Amino acid sequence: MNYHISTFGCQMNEADSQRLASELERLGLHASASREDADVIVLNTCVVRQNAEDKAYSFIQTLKPLKWRNPDMVIGVMGCLVGVRGNSLLQKAFPFVDVFTAPSDPQPILDLVIQREGKQLASLEVQRHTALQDEQVPFLLPENERGVRVTANIPVVYGCSHACSFCIIPFRRGAERSRPESEIVDDVRSLVQQGVKEVTLLGQIVDRYGYDLARSDNAVRAYNPGAASGKPSVPRLLHTPLVQLVRTLSEIEGLQRIRFLTSHPNWMTDELLDAIRELPKVMPHIEVPIQAGDNEVLDRMRRGYSVDDYRALIERIRSKVPGVGIATDIIVGFCDETEQQFQHTYDLLEELRLDVIHIAQYSTRPNTLASRKWVDDVSPTEKERRFRALEEQHERITASINSSYIGKTVEVLVEDQHHGKWRGRTPNNKLVFFEDAAHEWLGQIAAVKVRQTGAWSMQGVLDL
Repeated sequence: MNYHISTFGCQMNEADSQRLASELERLGLHASASREDADVIVLNTCVVRQNAEDKAYSFIQTLKPLKWRNPDMVIGVMGCLVGVRGNSLLQKAFPFVDVFTAPSDPQPILDLVIQREGKQLASLEVQRHTALQDEQVPFLLPENERGVRVTANIPVVYGCSHACSFCIIPFRRGAERSRPESEIVDDVRSLVQQGVKEVTLLGQIVDRYGYDLARSDNAVRAYNPGAASGKPSVPRLLHTPLVQLVRTLSEIEGLQRIRFLTSHPNWMTDELLDAIRELPKVMPHIEVPIQAGDNEVLDRMRRGYSVDDYRALIERIRSKVPGVGIATDIIVGFCDETEQQFQHTYDLLEELRLDVIHIAQYSTRPNTLASRKWVDDVSPTEKERRFRALEEQHERITASINSSYIGKTVEVLVEDQHHGKWRGRTPNNKLVFFEDAAHEWLGQIAAVKVRQTGAWSMQGVLDL
């Protein structure tokens, strides 16, 4: 039996799909590159923007002819389109879909597969052959990825309780809830046994990992990153659970690199920055979104910090972690955003010169505060203009930053081959290509001397 999973959206969705694939592999199914050859088809959906939701609806409709041709096929839809509370309208709109399941919850799909294909699965389970014992492998990669996959995403905290005014995630993924450290460590160990060299720890606000597990009166003290703007204090634990987690993971033999995302300016602590600097396996790569460079817009977004707070944070990150790569997110055309307010964002990005900027055009999401309180009054044409302006600025700044690497030697963890060249990333997440037909570099760290750079990648030669 074969399965096929199509995934839209963020790294968390990718990780959820990996988890589902792991459980289907454990049942004895095999990954198929083609939907037409699959007995089980799953679509993992995203609704963070309206165009992502529209894309999901269109994709589901394309599965209808496949179901007609093969009524025994299992079709499942999971992710944010379904949400933690379910979505009865989906069931009415797409009656040919067999099962709908919430984000990060593969069990309903697994239960249906077992129910429908119990006898065949029992036979497959007896026949399934793997060099790894089940009890040693809580996270089983697809057969064709074992020994080949170099990087993997690991969710450490699901959901979000921050409730920015524009964000649908709390409504679709639920409240913040952390995974036990032991469970995460077991997952990472099993992935390393199967050849993975780098893991990225995921959370909507990854810095808040463990706060919901370890709250106690004597473990919390006042922490106020927004003091300059008069924001209320934010409680934080004396010892950051994420720091403890990365310290534990750093001790796993065979694991070479650890990353984490996404951070929030209010929860990026000095303790975490110190850990990045001190622990060789934790990469100097931080994703900390600002979303807008204007204080009034930030207040409407309910982000909980000011532009000056963010500016000070970037300065603190760079002073504590030399050579760090910093990424941010920007939303253009948020409700009531004026041209002057957009210019403030543009000017801030020009000043900070960050390594990566993920840019999105605002779209109204149901149930959010913004959808109830304000009108989406920036025209699509103006949103597109602002988007292109930041895109061009980002390309120019990134090309300039990358050009400073020419002549330098960087350490590249090789992830795969692309058009005959080895491809991988530096510790601070720069994409690098190099050629070497004589040696096998997959999963190895190569010293590459940079010869040529562009906005999105670098080209180099082995520095032997």
